[in-house]
Amino acid sequence: MDAAFTAEQDEIRRTLREILGKRCGPDEVKAAVRTAAGHDRELWQQLARQLGLPGIAVAEEYGGVGCSPADLVLACEETGRALLPSPLLATAALCVPLITALGGDDQRSALLPPLATGGLTAALAVSGPALATALALTGEDPSGQWSGGGRAGGVQARAVTADAAGHGGGWRLYGEAAQVLDGHSAGLLLVAAHTGGFARSRTLLFLVREDAPGLVRSRQAVLDETRPQARIELRDVPAELLGDEGADVLGALAATGRTAAAVLAAEAVGAAGQALDRTVEYVRQREQFGRAIGSFQAVKHRLADLYVRVQAARSAVYYAAWDPDQGGLALAQALETLRVTAGEAIQLHGGIGFTWEHDAHLYFKRAAADELLFGPVHRLRAHAADRAGLFADPATAPVEASAASSATSPPAPTPASTAPRTSPPPPPPAQEKVAV
Repeated sequence: MDAAFTAEQDEIRRTLREILGKRCGPDEVKAAVRTAAGHDRELWQQLARQLGLPGIAVAEEYGGVGCSPADLVLACEETGRALLPSPLLATAALCVPLITALGGDDQRSALLPPLATGGLTAALAVSGPALATALALTGEDPSGQWSGGGRAGGVQARAVTADAAGHGGGWRLYGEAAQVLDGHSAGLLLVAAHTGGFARSRTLLFLVREDAPGLVRSRQAVLDETRPQARIELRDVPAELLGDEGADVLGALAATGRTAAAVLAAEAVGAAGQALDRTVEYVRQREQFGRAIGSFQAVKHRLADLYVRVQAARSAVYYAAWDPDQGGLALAQALETLRVTAGEAIQLHGGIGFTWEHDAHLYFKRAAADELLFGPVHRLRAHAADRAGLFADPATAPVEASAASSATSPPAPTPASTAPRTSPPPPPPAQEKVAV
């Protein structure tokens, strides 16, 4: 297997870093998050025109670049490095894969081209506390109760019968979802809703346009302003079913979650790498006792430990880009690395690192907010280990597997306490000495 990046991947990363270096510095980030959209619309359109970033993993037949999800993961390391506030995660990593997997031909043809060109943005409306479960990152709920409805809150869907003239049919949604990523500015919402009664219920995805009657959206105050979130209220809102009622929504969400985990991990590694680079630059310039503080051994050791963490997390991310099933573990390692690196960056910057005017807090807030939405880290690791069978109870193993194992394995040795007494074995024959 050739693990080297292709020339196209290197070019995308180089161009993206060059653009973001000019248009997405710390001051530009702080200005962008204070706009109504929560991001720089002109920069978003530039990234769409020059790189096709929103549609990098969309098939060419729908107006996309036609690259693989791995290319999106690699590109997101650069967006994370710049802490780019944009609808890229919600649109390209969450909604586009779901529309591709579940949508009908007409829906894909109508929605994917504007999403790929950046003219339309989308958001997945799942209540924030349930997002990690919906994407099967920290656990799996085959019942789909996380989507709410009835006693669980959330969003409920009901089918409406058309009148004699064929008008008024379809679906209606009511309920609410909080902590929806980029939900305040998205032109399209993918709403996870509960259908049917409590005993015969299931989760489906519905398409809701931004101008739908009865839709109320409000931007929420959040810890990390580079990831804007919204509260969505649906009051008998007309909606279109994504795909059909037999669609495997939970399976599509789980598959999307694996790729999204790798994307999030790449962003976290990019942010951690940038926080480390800025800290190294600072300790080379800051002087104490007549010498740069970076020359002190204690500071060197702390920075060396951070470097090892970042490189290990980066390797995990690149592996997850190749094998999305490893996305959960890569995300756990990357989030932990970003949290530790951002915390150490604040400490090594000294008093200036604690101020609002400095940029160190931006990286720490990104680490904390991502872990709140998609973690915590210990649950990411526990679920990945559970999927790998590391916590399986041998007593509950299938009978067939036990029989096959016993048929192919050698007989167990007799315990020493019950083994019959025998005379000791004879000593081995003497070996001839060979001159060397």
